[in-house]
Amino acid sequence: MSTIDLHADHPTFAAALAAYGLPALRRDAVTTLQVNVGKVCNQACHHCHVDAGPARTERMERATVDRLLAVLDASPSVQVVDITGGAPELNPEFRALVGAVRARARRVQVRCNLTVLFQPGMEDLPEFYRDHGVELVCSLPCYSEENVDRQRGHGVFERSIRALQRLNAIGYGMPDSGLALDLVYNPVGPSLPPPQEVLQARYKEELRRSFGIEFGRLFTITNMPIKRFADMLTRTSALAAYMGLLVNHFNPATVDGLMCRSLLSVGWDGTLYDCDFNQMLELPLGASRATVWTIASCDDIAGAAIATGGHCYGCTAGAGSSCGGALGVG
Repeated sequence: MSTIDLHADHPTFAAALAAYGLPALRRDAVTTLQVNVGKVCNQACHHCHVDAGPARTERMERATVDRLLAVLDASPSVQVVDITGGAPELNPEFRALVGAVRARARRVQVRCNLTVLFQPGMEDLPEFYRDHGVELVCSLPCYSEENVDRQRGHGVFERSIRALQRLNAIGYGMPDSGLALDLVYNPVGPSLPPPQEVLQARYKEELRRSFGIEFGRLFTITNMPIKRFADMLTRTSALAAYMGLLVNHFNPATVDGLMCRSLLSVGWDGTLYDCDFNQMLELPLGASRATVWTIASCDDIAGAAIATGGHCYGCTAGAGSSCGGALGVG
């Protein structure tokens, strides 16, 4: 896999912080526990930083789920459990995990690729989501069939639209339903996302007019130069130019809002990381390895150093980027 270590022509991320008089990144209290339950997916998207796909076998096991829940019980600061993958729904422990977290009165957010709704055994998935009050964050990198299928595979757009219509039909994304349905946009190529509010308005107009689809918010997320996307950049000789784009658009105003300050990422095997991107690079938590078995509570890591690398420019370029979209700074 391609590396994202910066060469001499780019400053390290730590050096960029220092150049603006900013201190090294440290953690605040953990309010979001992001759990990657495995790399198995029914899709193999070109931009995927997880390198997920149908041939992957990594899955979180029941013993890890149980230990994760014990840590959650001891971590009152955690408000949201954000479940991701792969397609997280394909993990046999997925539904039990959702039910257990909701029983603990914590919010559950699931990152859904939409097409998983049409996999065998997933016929009742929309109703399961609704009955458990799950908040959905769904991938739809464009409102154009050509762009979506180019990034995610033939026929993905059509199935995604049908999935959104089915979710709308049971209340998701509809005004005053209380069922959150948000969408995620990733640029198709090596560019920064456009302004989030402007693109959200365009998505709403196009999806409503063409398909009668309603949704809440649109999150614009910068493609990280790691894993499958980095490989594509390397094959097209675009990695250096893309890194230059990120570095040249470094925005110090984004640093206070970086998700790694309040999010803890849990790998499928229980290893802890500062963010989902560090997890995919196997960059240990605060530059030292820890797991759900070596901490008693998320409070144990409050104030700890955050491990950084060249990919961190992706979260701090332009308006900033996080799993919750742009950071809202110009």
